[in-house]
Amino acid sequence: MKKLYSGLIALSCIWGTSFLFIKILVDTLSVWEVVFWRCLFGAVVLWGIYIWKEKIQLSSLPWGKLALIGLTNNAIPWGMIALSETVISSSLASVLNATTPIFTAIIGLLFFSRRLKGLQWVGILLGFIGIFILSDVSGNQFTSNTFIGVGTMLVATLCYGFSSQFTKKKLTHVSSVALAAVTLTFASFYSLFFAMVRGTMNWSAILKPEVFGSFIGLGAFGSGIAIFLLYFLIQEGTAEFAMTVTYLVPITAIIWGALFLQESITMNMLVGLLFVFSGVYLSGEKKKRKRGIQHDKTYRVS
Repeated sequence: MKKLYSGLIALSCIWGTSFLFIKILVDTLSVWEVVFWRCLFGAVVLWGIYIWKEKIQLSSLPWGKLALIGLTNNAIPWGMIALSETVISSSLASVLNATTPIFTAIIGLLFFSRRLKGLQWVGILLGFIGIFILSDVSGNQFTSNTFIGVGTMLVATLCYGFSSQFTKKKLTHVSSVALAAVTLTFASFYSLFFAMVRGTMNWSAILKPEVFGSFIGLGAFGSGIAIFLLYFLIQEGTAEFAMTVTYLVPITAIIWGALFLQESITMNMLVGLLFVFSGVYLSGEKKKRKRGIQHDKTYRVS
């Protein structure tokens, strides 16, 4: 569990900057350009790690399942998030993104024969309450934003919920590095196709220093290393536990803001932190009890 919680915190620190980078990039590039370059930068990093660490043959990989995950865990949700941030704020997008563990649990319950204990449901609820306390989102903020902004974010969270459960059910035998590298490669092709169909691909835009630098953060770190960590959490823990990272992302975004933008940390934030960390802890209770009785089968990265 120490490795799982360490991975969860590391992932939240990396993803804490993602909504910021996306907000910056959608002012310069189209939605699918942002997704394409994000996926490509991440894939390059992951293939480097794969070549360095992995020994399995690519021919043995379940390509059809990986293609599906590339679409549902990367291309579609990242496109929907970028689209949503053209009409809603990054803070509201991060709050809506926090519904991911709820959809993950519901999809697991309905379609993947998952069962949740009472404390896990309490943990999900506490985490979600904490997000609203942290963000101080009022009811009229939801109604004042367009339906497309809120709707596309919810589509993204549904995709995340499905893909995480499918990965846990069907792809635990694939190493985290191979899983992340291949799915991001598929997502690069999907998003390039969507961008070309819409006629929005501007290859020279990547040469701008601010654009290239943003994709180092969003792509190489936020998509490459972060996706590897996400699949590690899903495979070694549970899909529900991995998706609680969406509770921590707004917290790390607040911390980055305090460190680099001199934004103040209020009592509102501290109370929200208490709720969120309580939710994350309780959501992992089922897994910890299982490991206390017997060791689960694990899947090594290398």
